[in-house]
Amino acid sequence: MSLKRYLFYISENYSFEILRPLQSEIISRGDEVKWFISGNGVNLTNLKANEVVIDNVKELINYAPQACFIPGNMIPRFIPGLKVHVFHGLEWKKKGHFTIRECFDLYCTHGAACTGRFVELANKHQFFDVVETGWPKLDTLFTTKATKHFDNDKPNILYAPTFSPSLTSAPELFDELQNLINKDNYNWIIKFHPKMASEWVKKYHTLHFENLKIVAVDGINELLQWADILLSDTSSVIGEFSLLGKPVVTLNNSHPANNLIDISKASDLESSILNALSRNDQLTEAILDYAQQLHPYKDGQSSARILDTVDDILNNGKKNNKPLPLNLFRNLKQRVKLKFWW
Repeated sequence: MSLKRYLFYISENYSFEILRPLQSEIISRGDEVKWFISGNGVNLTNLKANEVVIDNVKELINYAPQACFIPGNMIPRFIPGLKVHVFHGLEWKKKGHFTIRECFDLYCTHGAACTGRFVELANKHQFFDVVETGWPKLDTLFTTKATKHFDNDKPNILYAPTFSPSLTSAPELFDELQNLINKDNYNWIIKFHPKMASEWVKKYHTLHFENLKIVAVDGINELLQWADILLSDTSSVIGEFSLLGKPVVTLNNSHPANNLIDISKASDLESSILNALSRNDQLTEAILDYAQQLHPYKDGQSSARILDTVDDILNNGKKNNKPLPLNLFRNLKQRVKLKFWW
């Protein structure tokens, strides 16, 4: 059997944690993968010694991958290979999640919460397939072990706000968090999104307490296992944490539901944490129901399902086999962005 060539097309640092389980599965099958970095949003020091980067578009064209995996929203049509969207998060309620950008052949969805809508869109457009595979980033979620970050048995709270200025809770929660941390009833870790506004990252770094750590790690799975409660707003990490069956407290979530303890003002934070720690049966049931709809796979085999799906299409073709729309203007913009004309 001939070696298969795959490409990871990325533009953000979060792509590494999403795609590395898929990379491991590719290598275990004896196949090859290379990375292509679009734009200036990726810190090259995040690359590992065994990860190969293609430096320019001409080299990428010559590499001729059979399939390209994209956790972002765009990939130029002129790049060879089946274009596979693997998504950058589980937050399917966010604006734009179901936007069809006419550059993907396959959408690998994570659960019933979004699969049905994408199937409807596939039936309408007829140029892409949809297969529910699970999300590759979560292959290691359930096997990752938590580190003991504090030498005590207090409840652990992870604060992971989103970066979007219209959705982030960082400004509104600062004073209340400072008060709660000072009370020393809980252990706290703060993990900011890589795109969080620097002014708020700097302000939170002025907090100095023995029961607080602010971390800047690439992966979050270990922190999700460590935490008893997640505090957030409308971040996609809410879905990942919910898969562990643990409670989430949110401030002004854009789509509040019964699986969340959502508050509308910072002064309610302390009581909401006590509520979360009580772990009532009704809340637990709602969390588990939500998790089942969001991502029912806990077997760590989503990457394998993605590659099996791609193999099937490469061997047998797409079910929805209309050609992708030309979309000349969008593809011209991609050529300008990458400075590639032939």
